[in-house]
Amino acid sequence: MDEYNCFVDWDKMDVTVQSQDVKELTCTEFQELKQLARQGYWAKNHSLRAKVYHKLISNIPCRTVTPDANVYRDIVVKIVGKRNSSSLPLPEFVDNSLVPTYCLNAEGIGAVRKIILCIANQFPDISFCPALPSVIALLLHYSKDEAECFEQVCRILACNDPSKRLIDQTFLAFESSCMTFGDLVNKYCQAAHKLMVAVSEDVLEVYSDWQRWLFGELPMVYIARVFDVFLVEGYKVLYRVALALLKFFHKVRAGQPMESDSIQQDIRAFVRDIAKSVSPERLLEKAFAIRLFSRKEIQLLQMANEKALQQKGITVKQKRQNVHLAVHAENFKSEIVSVKEMRDIWSWIPERFALCQPLLLFTTLEHGCSLSRFYSHSEGHEPTLLLIKTTAKEVCGAYLSTDWSERRRGGNKLSFFGTGECFVFRLQPEVERYEWVIIKHPEQATTGSEPENHAPPASSSLSSGSVPLDPSDRLSPFLSARHFNLPSKTASMFMAGSSECIIIGGGDGQALYLDADLNHGRTSHCNTFNNQPLCSESFQISVLEVWGFRD
Repeated sequence: MDEYNCFVDWDKMDVTVQSQDVKELTCTEFQELKQLARQGYWAKNHSLRAKVYHKLISNIPCRTVTPDANVYRDIVVKIVGKRNSSSLPLPEFVDNSLVPTYCLNAEGIGAVRKIILCIANQFPDISFCPALPSVIALLLHYSKDEAECFEQVCRILACNDPSKRLIDQTFLAFESSCMTFGDLVNKYCQAAHKLMVAVSEDVLEVYSDWQRWLFGELPMVYIARVFDVFLVEGYKVLYRVALALLKFFHKVRAGQPMESDSIQQDIRAFVRDIAKSVSPERLLEKAFAIRLFSRKEIQLLQMANEKALQQKGITVKQKRQNVHLAVHAENFKSEIVSVKEMRDIWSWIPERFALCQPLLLFTTLEHGCSLSRFYSHSEGHEPTLLLIKTTAKEVCGAYLSTDWSERRRGGNKLSFFGTGECFVFRLQPEVERYEWVIIKHPEQATTGSEPENHAPPASSSLSSGSVPLDPSDRLSPFLSARHFNLPSKTASMFMAGSSECIIIGGGDGQALYLDADLNHGRTSHCNTFNNQPLCSESFQISVLEVWGFRD
């Protein structure tokens, strides 16, 4: 252990890592490594963890010319000089991030800044990397000297495997990851998301903290366990753990008053003090219990968010547009929903579209109750928002991901189209967003067998025969085939339209049915939805509106 302790303050370290017998790691198979990492095989022995980190990082495919330990020894004196390392200024790309000390001694704390400056010298293309100080501080605990730590961090930064994402190095990548995390929270942590919307003016600003929770606030013993798995499985692990942190925050703090004026500060404080309520093992157990989308699906969603940011010209750090700016009180007018209600809806939609402003496309009060006019005003817009107010004062609606012109692809036959990003909701008499079973349990799309939780089976339009045989290649209905030029068989079916009716539902589980005159409708309260019905089984429409999304 002596060769890896030069930067460690052992009075701060978990004593159990000093008392375990040294073990060896001989396996090389990915699945076995994954299980050992999740189980914490090398977490209880400091020397073994250092050797495993070195082995895993050495196997990262990198650029041909990647700075190594010798480069560090050559440049560190020129860059740092005789300046006190504790007062060295940090480069702008760390964005005033926390520089966690973890269990480092004074020499180690100074070494973090020296290594950051040398990396800035060797990687001029890095423009935004707030996670870097934490990664360096962590790896210093398991390095023989500064040069070795520098080399390991450089290998992580220089990874050139397009399928292996590790650390964000540009604002575009970082910001799109925040949007992707917000999309995942919206799908997997609905109770926590509802709380964020209720207590925060800008929920996106809250989610922009997600990497700080991990690389900054999380205590040493926790982030080390996360990093164990991260080096084996990659970026997806970070999303998992951040989602688990948010779930635990909501569970522990539910019903309690906020401890500060800011939900961001409350979450940070909870993560810092997480040892009071959740063990590292329980955190990882929760993280891996989340049935998250595949790595390919998340990568596609990230690409869509990056594209949306680029189209908006948001590629460098600037003030994020929040929901209150997207839905302007002075410019918004609806006969069905208030500004606040529209902002609630905006908090549910995919984040790449939350950048846009609502645009009224069709209303029965102005355009009449004609289904053909409904289509003519809605076609050419993707996505759209359908709002309905009944004569009984009920208010419901649907977020529809696909252009209504897709209905023509089936000819005269009524056929379903759309993607799994569609959802329906109710605003009156009380607010409720309804998820499709297949969205909450995407694994149902790839199997004909009944899922473990005995949830109702997926729609017949998603039979196992229409899904790629290789589970690693499957694409969740969460993603739009239209946006990514994917085979149409990967798209789920949630909406249908003809000259006679509109149906919004899943295959044979119709949920919302509107007649051609747009005066009457009915709902089918079936197992596709939660226990509460969307609205009355049969209803008369008072007002119907269709909204688009304006840049």
